[in-house]
Amino acid sequence: MDVPMRIAGQRQRRVTRADVARAAGTSTAVVSYVLNDGPRPVAQATRRRVLEAVEAIGYRPDSIARALASGATRTLGLVVPDIANPFFAALAHALEDEASRHGLVFLLGDAAEHRERQHELIDSFVTRRVDGLVVVGVDDDLDLEPARQAGLPVVVLDRILGDADASAVGIDNQAAAGAATEHLLEHGRRRIALVTGPDWLPTAVARERGWRDALEAAGLEPDPSLVRRTGFNRSGGYEAGTDLFRLEHAPDAVFVASEQQAVGLLRAAHEARTAVPDTVAVVAIDGTEAAEYCVPSLTTIAQPFDELARRAIELVGQPAGTSRTAVCDFDLVLRSSCGCESPQSRPRT
Repeated sequence: MDVPMRIAGQRQRRVTRADVARAAGTSTAVVSYVLNDGPRPVAQATRRRVLEAVEAIGYRPDSIARALASGATRTLGLVVPDIANPFFAALAHALEDEASRHGLVFLLGDAAEHRERQHELIDSFVTRRVDGLVVVGVDDDLDLEPARQAGLPVVVLDRILGDADASAVGIDNQAAAGAATEHLLEHGRRRIALVTGPDWLPTAVARERGWRDALEAAGLEPDPSLVRRTGFNRSGGYEAGTDLFRLEHAPDAVFVASEQQAVGLLRAAHEARTAVPDTVAVVAIDGTEAAEYCVPSLTTIAQPFDELARRAIELVGQPAGTSRTAVCDFDLVLRSSCGCESPQSRPRT
């Protein structure tokens, strides 16, 4: 078979189904039946000729035309607050892996922690006719109106907002924070500080509530002077740690509501010559690879990225307007920062 050649300085003509039909000695209708596996049967010998022609001349289906014909683009939009954050990067990677197993592709949008940018991305994905949206909101004011008007299914990850027109997937943040604080109590720590996010973020509020619950269950009064609310980032954790370790009655443990904050806090401890875990024990939440390589290695509540991704893909395939919540389990991964001697995993019970 003759294969089209590209001439220098010229754009190669797009190979069409008509080219495949000529190469295979059949009609374009038969080519469509082979490529779409129906609706009419095709003799095995003819099918083989068509597939050989497709391979020989380098035919690639027109995804735009196929989308217009079927009404589905096989693409999903993913909006995250900050892709530079290892937690969101790990989550995006797991989602992309799961999507590919279903023949889907994610278009990634980084909101850069700006509500307006988030809204622009959602509107852009709707315009590009994605089949659904997966969103991690930058705050609790998530505007999903463009998706509602377009009839798109939406899944909210990590920050469960309880939206009537969107499904949600995440861990029980209150229970996770409680488990982390309880582990610090098991080490005999009693003056346990909290470093968390802004009080307008549902995730931060839930994790603060879990910290309080665990202390009160142990007969301890949560100390407001040991609470630091800051950004879910390294600089926020560093500033919070610097402040805490300067206190006259400094904490003997810190529950940190994110690993990025904990990385900053560990640096603050080093600069303050506060030994971790001998002087202050530290436990965080997230479960990214970074926790293993901190010094000391970071004890953390590990979120199940693969399960979060699987449930998100499952729910984004539901009809628009569906509102379901999937709560995934978590593990407490024990490392050096809390005082445990050897790495181990303690599943939630």
